Amino acid sequence: MADEKYDLVILGGGTAGYVSAIRASQLGKKVALVEKSMLGGTCLHKGCIPTKALLKSADVLRTVANSSEFGVDIDNFKLNFSQIQARKNEVVQQMFSGVKQLMDHNKIDVFNGVGRILGPSIFSPQSGTISVEYEDGESELIPNNNVLICTGSKPMPLPFLPFDGDIVLSSDDILKLDELPQSLAIIGGGVIGLEFASLMVDFGVQVSVIEAGETILPTESKLLAKSLQNELENRGVTFYINTQLAEAQCSVNENNIELILGEDVQVYDKVLVAIGRNPNTTDIGLNNTKIELTDKQHIVVNEYQQTKDKHIYAAGDCIGKLQLAHVGSKEGLTAIEHMFDVSPIPIDYNKMPKCVYTQPEVASIGKNKNEATHEGIKAKAVKVPFKAIGKAVIENTKNLNGFCEIVIDQENDTVLGLNMIGPHVTELINEISLFQFMNGSTLELGLTTHAHPSLSEVLMELGLKVENRSIHV
Repeated sequence: MADEKYDLVILGGGTAGYVSAIRASQLGKKVALVEKSMLGGTCLHKGCIPTKALLKSADVLRTVANSSEFGVDIDNFKLNFSQIQARKNEVVQQMFSGVKQLMDHNKIDVFNGVGRILGPSIFSPQSGTISVEYEDGESELIPNNNVLICTGSKPMPLPFLPFDGDIVLSSDDILKLDELPQSLAIIGGGVIGLEFASLMVDFGVQVSVIEAGETILPTESKLLAKSLQNELENRGVTFYINTQLAEAQCSVNENNIELILGEDVQVYDKVLVAIGRNPNTTDIGLNNTKIELTDKQHIVVNEYQQTKDKHIYAAGDCIGKLQLAHVGSKEGLTAIEHMFDVSPIPIDYNKMPKCVYTQPEVASIGKNKNEATHEGIKAKAVKVPFKAIGKAVIENTKNLNGFCEIVIDQENDTVLGLNMIGPHVTELINEISLFQFMNGSTLELGLTTHAHPSLSEVLMELGLKVENRSIHV
């Protein structure tokens, strides 16, 4: 058993977990963090960071390939995939070292093992004592006053197409490739599938995206989703929309996979299954608590991330809200501050930015016009094309089709949301995040001086256009 009782034990050292541990330490609390693998979790090792490192390499490759448009002629260049993977691993390792240093700096005790929640016992009158099991079979008990569950999620397989790490790949598996396939099928037109489609087609891979629904990016505006699909098709990605695969349509062979798509049989070297993620909520001792689960096995929490056991909280992918690293961090911070009586502001998920790091990039916040109309809101959408913005034209003289769209409630002139597709919009969205957090008006957005030339001028023009005062559109 640990020598003393902790104020808090956190299960899971991913983004939500380690950020929460640091905040609790800042509040003067004694904190333990239990992680079965490596600090940083999915985001650092199998998600956000490695995929964005690959996307950056794809961006550089695309720039070099199109360099003649900028007056730079390059006769010979080639893709070095092993070096791309080495750079990706170097980025991950550098950030991993940084997280470990943060744990040391904030005096957070890290236990590398599998943690499970125990029920009431002679050690504690309430559930929550954590049992940590190590690789060598030894175990240890960590008594505590509070628990925060940040156990994350894992890729969801198709029942008839289980991951094999060779032909049928998860998003974890595809990051480990030693060499690029000549052809790749991607099942799922969500964020993960489309980011890999974008980078793989830039790497010269023949890519097909198979989506069961009516549109890719089903949670985004239909106009934005269609714009992204058109851009990716122009770069060589083939889309099969409204295509629900069944077991009879899939045949995995020794060196490839055959998929029946429509009336044709398509053969691919590999297939990436990116249909969603399942929460890691099994075998962590929830049966020893009062915690409730949804039908999809996500942990039920209140607005402060508190479960039915008042001293146990949960944050991140395991609660099934927006499965985004920055949202998980915010949920964790909210949990910590409520746990230790700092009176946090509950999370408004309509004010959480969402990003897709494809080329072109996609970003949104709040409701799109489709959602607002479906909810019975009398909404209007106002749009500004990036073609009206000088810096955007400099970035991409040809094929500049992006836009920024704001959605307004016509009854009270409040901003319901904003969505955009174009250059560096995953950075621009943060200005709108602050704008929404401060309950800004469109006039305030329009009257705020923006440097020229800059991409963010699109937001100034958008605010002015709502007020019928735009200059360049």
